[in-house]
Amino acid sequence: MKNFIITILLLLTAGVSVSHAQTVTDSWAFGFGLSFPRYVSVNIQPLNTNFGGYLSIQRNFSENVGLRFKAGYGHIEGQWTDQLLNNIAEETGIFTADFDMLYYLVPCAPVSPYVYAGVGGNYKTISNGQTIPDDNIFGSQLNAGTGAEFKLNSTWSLVTEFGYHWTNNSELEGTVVPAEVNGLDSYFVLSAGFNLFFDQGRPSKKCEPCTGITQEYRDMTDYDKIDEMIKNHIPKEVIKEVVVDRYIVAVSDDKLVLVGVKFEFDKSDLLPESYVVLDKAVVLLKEKPDVKVEIEGYTDYIGTNEYNQQLSVDRAIMVKNYLVSQGIAHSRLSTIGYGKGNPVASNDTEAGRAMNRRIVFRILK
Repeated sequence: MKNFIITILLLLTAGVSVSHAQTVTDSWAFGFGLSFPRYVSVNIQPLNTNFGGYLSIQRNFSENVGLRFKAGYGHIEGQWTDQLLNNIAEETGIFTADFDMLYYLVPCAPVSPYVYAGVGGNYKTISNGQTIPDDNIFGSQLNAGTGAEFKLNSTWSLVTEFGYHWTNNSELEGTVVPAEVNGLDSYFVLSAGFNLFFDQGRPSKKCEPCTGITQEYRDMTDYDKIDEMIKNHIPKEVIKEVVVDRYIVAVSDDKLVLVGVKFEFDKSDLLPESYVVLDKAVVLLKEKPDVKVEIEGYTDYIGTNEYNQQLSVDRAIMVKNYLVSQGIAHSRLSTIGYGKGNPVASNDTEAGRAMNRRIVFRILK
């Protein structure tokens, strides 16, 4: 038990250095891990030669609330003394199936503590019981506990947990005292394992989105000017039938902002109003046939860094393909994506997210 507790403490300490993964909602996770069960309130002496494991399926409905089905096995041992003062080792193998409701106390943090409570059933195999013959027994139990989830990345998290379980009778360890009335045996479980998020749902709007996009190729001074120029052209209100009246803004000798180019959410498909802007870009490029352009794509913050990086590239390629279809030479155009980096409007509104799904031209000399 000592080694197991030390391992748990090391895992808790390691959580200080994990990276901040984006919190999501409407997600599904598969969990697995090892456990250490131990008798607590029983009629024999608990021993520490115990072991176990678990598998789980978890559904997170929001940043705070999740529902979990957890199946586990525990091998628990205790000791009692017979009339000849011989020490008898009792063993219980317990299979459990629990439904628990989880509540995350600080869901947006990289280390998120939680509490849980629920109900379950158990199937016990008892060997060397003191008053109960070796038998297989079904029962029920109540569960409560606490834990911590360490977000390693968007797919994996490390989970440590302490759980306390009350069974519905006094037969867990194979000993029922004659004077005992409605006794309820109990045990605790320490566990450590991993959650694999196989359906990541939607990024949380309550939690600050991830940062950390690599932008080693960006000229930050010029992009600060672009940011300010675009902010000055963001309409106070964006209605569904917005009229595109801002097309191409020249920021410097080598930067052009296509303010009205917009994309469908989570896609590289152009919205109808974008073609007016792109047609203006076609005219401009035909007027200057020697100019070469790097098309830079951006996304809003919804989604992982890796996903948005690829989406921004796809959007830049979509714009390039349209320009080529309108007579601009393929050799004059190149593409690059910067993902969700450098937002120019608030990601808290659909209007702001639409502005962040944008295209910038860099004039190559």
